[in-house]
Amino acid sequence: MDLAHERYEELERHILAVNPGADVERIRAAFEYANSHHGPQLRKSGEPYIIHPIAVAEIINELDLDQDSVVSALLHDCIEDTDSTHDEIARLFSPQVADLVEGVTKLTRMQYTSREDEQMENLRKMFMAMAKDVRVILIKLCDRLHNMRTLQYQSDKKQKEKSLETMEVYAPIAHRLGMQKLKWELEDLSLEYLDPVGYHDVQEELEQITALHAGFVDNMQAHIEDRLAAEGVRCRVYGRLKHIYSIYRKMYSQGKTLNEIFDLYAFRVIVEDIPGCYTVLGCVHDMFKPVLGRFKDYIGTPKPNGYQSLHTTVVGREGIPFEVQIRTWEMHQTAEYGVAAHWKYKQGMANQKLGTERDFEWVRKLLESQQDTDPDEFVRTLRVDMFADEVFVFTPNGDVKSLPAGATPIDFAYSIHSAIGNSMTGARVNGRIVTFETPLKNGDIVEIITSKSARGPSRDWMKICKSNEARNKIRQWFKKERREENIATGRSMFESELKHVGLSLGAITANADLLDILLKRVRCGQLDELYAAIGYGGLSAQKAAARIKEEMTRLGRMERQRAEQEAIQAAVSTGETVYPSTPKDSILAPRRSSSGIIVSGLDNCMVKFSKCCTPVPGDPVVGFITKGYGVSIHRQDCPNADPARRKPEEAGRWVKVSWADAGEDAHFRTSLDISAKDRDGLTLDVAMVLSAQKVRLNNISARSQPDGYAMVNLEMSVKDKAELSAVINKLSAVPGVCLVRRAGG
Repeated sequence: MDLAHERYEELERHILAVNPGADVERIRAAFEYANSHHGPQLRKSGEPYIIHPIAVAEIINELDLDQDSVVSALLHDCIEDTDSTHDEIARLFSPQVADLVEGVTKLTRMQYTSREDEQMENLRKMFMAMAKDVRVILIKLCDRLHNMRTLQYQSDKKQKEKSLETMEVYAPIAHRLGMQKLKWELEDLSLEYLDPVGYHDVQEELEQITALHAGFVDNMQAHIEDRLAAEGVRCRVYGRLKHIYSIYRKMYSQGKTLNEIFDLYAFRVIVEDIPGCYTVLGCVHDMFKPVLGRFKDYIGTPKPNGYQSLHTTVVGREGIPFEVQIRTWEMHQTAEYGVAAHWKYKQGMANQKLGTERDFEWVRKLLESQQDTDPDEFVRTLRVDMFADEVFVFTPNGDVKSLPAGATPIDFAYSIHSAIGNSMTGARVNGRIVTFETPLKNGDIVEIITSKSARGPSRDWMKICKSNEARNKIRQWFKKERREENIATGRSMFESELKHVGLSLGAITANADLLDILLKRVRCGQLDELYAAIGYGGLSAQKAAARIKEEMTRLGRMERQRAEQEAIQAAVSTGETVYPSTPKDSILAPRRSSSGIIVSGLDNCMVKFSKCCTPVPGDPVVGFITKGYGVSIHRQDCPNADPARRKPEEAGRWVKVSWADAGEDAHFRTSLDISAKDRDGLTLDVAMVLSAQKVRLNNISARSQPDGYAMVNLEMSVKDKAELSAVINKLSAVPGVCLVRRAGG
């Protein structure tokens, strides 16, 4: 028996252990179908590809989902990676299974202009499928979990990309679905690749402190059990350590040491009913000293994802603080597995699907918010709306509203209804008039003051609000009510950005055919639509100008190639000799060079880029003819190229050079020096910026200074000066960074 069949037999045994009445023949048919279609495909680990779908099905089975989910897990990559079709899977297994597989499948067969476009379309498709059937996202989460468990076989770049996406998108989704166990594992696995040094530091500190407090968990567990048994409370008690990412986040974001984290140890007490929860709470507070301000009642006020529990932090006799979580068995299942815990109870209920319930209203809001949104804006705001940090506030009627941490009365107003937000003139928090910028806190009672004569929202509100829902509703209002104003504002912003990239509006509008092509590039039918989109914030003026610049460059290159081809064909017919055009013949098409440099008066010479100033395309450069090493390229502002420092006898060795087209895949190494206030997590924040900018990091080093500052040196590879400038701007915005400068100048 081969490895694939061995793994499947093990899966089948686990399925029958959970559900003895399972239709194993149907599940086996799905395995055989997937196995035959994936055929000789291998994973990066060298294992047969079918091992991955089997592993995903095993995780699905652990969540105790239905058979359609298990079958879909086995087939989830068939449409994407084989010649299988939706219709074929629907015919062989069921339309529901085919829809689930289609929902999980990426849009790999479509072409996108950028990675952000592709990511947005993939997420949009996933959420649309999820709104119909929540099992789509459950299968996708299990798929991502197994991929993260086997990420060690991927390249360093792939590891960083997948880990960042998991941390920013999939872990928050798991949180919103209440699947804490899965969320914790995804976070820990991602952190290990995003910041391996920080991960292992926390891991080592945990091992040291647990060794120091050996036996603490067992002793405290026995102590609690004995007291509750004496009170006649039937329960189960067990203790655990907080997961690594949660500790890491508190240590690096809040500047805490491991000893300052109160909930490093956590004990769970699971009882039969809700009155038992409060009985246990009284016993725990009688046994140990409670920490003020550390009690939370999520039973009386559940979280939006359905989580219920009592949380209290106490200090034991040894002086070690720890958290106690008290819940019923049903609450515990919901806390661990979230929506998956309820799935089996929902099966067979007529006209009722999990994806259409009120609990998943946030999915539909996400779908609404992506309308008329720039791809990178959608992906960025998605992370904000779904991230774990939330604040819970009340309406005057006592209804609970969940908002992103730092939310303002503007976010609250638009969470109720767009009409409330559009007619808002003021707000009261706990009975007191507050400004629109006031951040809301847990437990606040918020009342919105409205007026029929209100003039509508201000553009500044989009900078104040924290939720994508509020920002999108404000944007929609301006789109509908202020079209003429948007067109005027957008035109001014667009013209300004065109000047920055060396273009003029007249050059674009002079040719109607060219204008149509360019407008299609930015997904607009008319020029006024483009202006309006920029005016109300649906499209970035900078991005629109950059895309049009790229398109004009591409069209210019195609036109030059077409003209040369016509000239060659004409020459063949007349018997003349025709030479290809030079850079003088076309402004838009520079000469190509494998090195990226053209040396005046020299052909086929060896070129090297000096390490003292690390020039990149876009920098003014000069060349120096070395002895035996070709031409060394320096930035003109490099101290070593300063005309005042040049030796008279070497005057003839300085030559003119210029940049050439080295190809789309060309990257150039350069260095940056960063001066910043020394703090924990500085290097991680810098690395995260580079990862978000998709810049290849070759080396990073940091050293602390006696004056409380730190110096960070980066060695990276970029395409050109524009990309480097964007990186410098992003790094300058990192908290604590004082100066970012290029090496050698």
